[in-house]
Amino acid sequence: MSAPVDTVLFDIDDTLCAYRRSGADVLTAAFEATGVEPFFGIEDYYDRYSAFVDRTDTIHELRTACFAALADERGRDPDHGRAVAAAYADERDHRAVDALPGAREAVDRLGADHRLGVVTNGAPGMQAEKLAAIGLDDAFEVVVHAGYDAPAKPDPAPFHHALDALDTDPDSTVHVGNSLTSDVPGAQAAGLRAAWLADGSTPDPVPAYTLDSMTALHEPPWQTR
Repeated sequence: MSAPVDTVLFDIDDTLCAYRRSGADVLTAAFEATGVEPFFGIEDYYDRYSAFVDRTDTIHELRTACFAALADERGRDPDHGRAVAAAYADERDHRAVDALPGAREAVDRLGADHRLGVVTNGAPGMQAEKLAAIGLDDAFEVVVHAGYDAPAKPDPAPFHHALDALDTDPDSTVHVGNSLTSDVPGAQAAGLRAAWLADGSTPDPVPAYTLDSMTALHEPPWQTR
């Protein structure tokens, strides 16, 4: 029998909040602002993101290095990539996010009888702005920035980092996230139960709990089984 849940960890992006403008829209605007013909798509950036985490200190440095490398790989001037990265930074406002429906209420309700933390892939300054924008900057006892404080998810290390900070055990902890490539497998590798915010796809790996929305956490599924 599973241990009672006393700790809940959350992902941030597309779990607690979402950008008002998609990354694809911001990238298109950045190409237009610089007058550079588009030479890569947003998924190319996302796929390469983790490769630049260890060699840069800020999201701006990471994006600049990544875009320059993408340009070079495609036979383009790396300075064009750097220019697009600067325009992307000007277009992207990390405060321009909205809480997902039910997210703030879920955090408030769970905070009454659970210890709460965050395990998120993303730079500290960027992620802090998002939490502040949705009024949750003081809601968590620990925020682990995977890729900076520890290896990026799905590595189990950032989850262990959070558990150590909270002095709690994996078998009494649930991680809530939307990603089947980072949140669910990372949590499972660390021995946590995963609660997946569903997107309509067939989950693989299969999480312990599937949430239709964040409002499902107003009455946590682990308290009704």
